[in-house]
Amino acid sequence: MAWVTGVMLLALVFVAMPMKYLGDDDTLVQVVGIAHGWLYVVYLLTALTLAYQARWRPVRTLLVLLAGTVPFASFFAERKVVADASRDSPEQAARVQV
Repeated sequence: MAWVTGVMLLALVFVAMPMKYLGDDDTLVQVVGIAHGWLYVVYLLTALTLAYQARWRPVRTLLVLLAGTVPFASFFAERKVVADASRDSPEQAARVQV
């Protein structure tokens, strides 16, 4: 889920927004922005579910939730979460896909 959210955010920031402000065409912002918004909500719910199941501290949960709002951050957050889950519990690592 983090990959999809991250790719949509990158498309919004680096493709749709320049088209809106440099090309005077906001069509792509409307489509990609709405898609990213809904996917971010799914990302939040997925991350909150994982945080509850893995018993994360609130600070870690907040950082993972905010990673979907910063370009490229969601990719690093997912890699860290999967690595930590793999180290802590091999069974949990199979389920972890933020």
